[in-house]
Amino acid sequence: MPNHDTNIRPVKPKKEAKTSRLRLQGSYFTSIISISLVLFLLGLVGLLILNTRKLSDYVKENIGFSVILKDNVKEVDIIRLQKNLDATAYVKATEYITKDRAARELQAELGEDFVDFLGYNPLLASIDVKLYADYANPDSIAVIENDLQTYPQVKEVFYQKSLVHLVNENVKRISFIILAFSGLLFIIAVALINNTIRLSVYSRRFIIRTMQLVGATRGFIRRPFLYKSTFHGVLGALIAIGLITGTLYYLENEFEELISLQDIETLGLLFLSVIVLGVMISWASTYFAVNKFLNIKTDDLYN
Repeated sequence: MPNHDTNIRPVKPKKEAKTSRLRLQGSYFTSIISISLVLFLLGLVGLLILNTRKLSDYVKENIGFSVILKDNVKEVDIIRLQKNLDATAYVKATEYITKDRAARELQAELGEDFVDFLGYNPLLASIDVKLYADYANPDSIAVIENDLQTYPQVKEVFYQKSLVHLVNENVKRISFIILAFSGLLFIIAVALINNTIRLSVYSRRFIIRTMQLVGATRGFIRRPFLYKSTFHGVLGALIAIGLITGTLYYLENEFEELISLQDIETLGLLFLSVIVLGVMISWASTYFAVNKFLNIKTDDLYN
């Protein structure tokens, strides 16, 4: 009687191979996505660090003071004073506020026409001054104030001393907090990527053992894992760069004075750092993970 069992194909091993391949591809996908998301967060923090100086300068340069002018000063003398201020090394911008404009702005704030009530405009003309960030500190402003008091057109120099001191102190404190947070995030990022890669290598621990049994050297076994991890690091970094670029495009519309996609030098440094970090963390994590299973005992492979 013919044996019909000889025509039956070994379906089960093929299914197992397909399942194993899908799991392997899933681990690759998970690894790449994890790397890209972590690098995306690191990239945003890196962007914040690179722009810390710009952010602090932006805050300081929006702190200015008002040069209150005497009531009998001619406009030609005011214009001359404004030009002198613009020519100094510490002034970024000036704006002449006339008596009528000062009255209109105060009326808008109060919601009342105090000029009609009083019968005259008690406000004085002034020049609003914005300083460069290096001079926007209490000591420098005090020196500038003394210098301005020598001008005959100037009645007084008005600014909020407590606000200037508070802003300078907070800028220092925030810079320290950002650096500390960046260091903590970097440690967490390395740990997350390392755990993801370790799990990926763990799923192929029996392949590593099989290669050892047939006489493959440690370097030969490590090489394909390191090549693959380098590729994953670059791919994850490119995805992260795409996410960062999209985020920057959105933020540029919201904070045009702080963030610009035209800052090629800063963006180039940031993107290069993201790629280098992606490759270095992936490569190092894979290297140590593979070494662990190269040194592990056979009995421990099943734990």
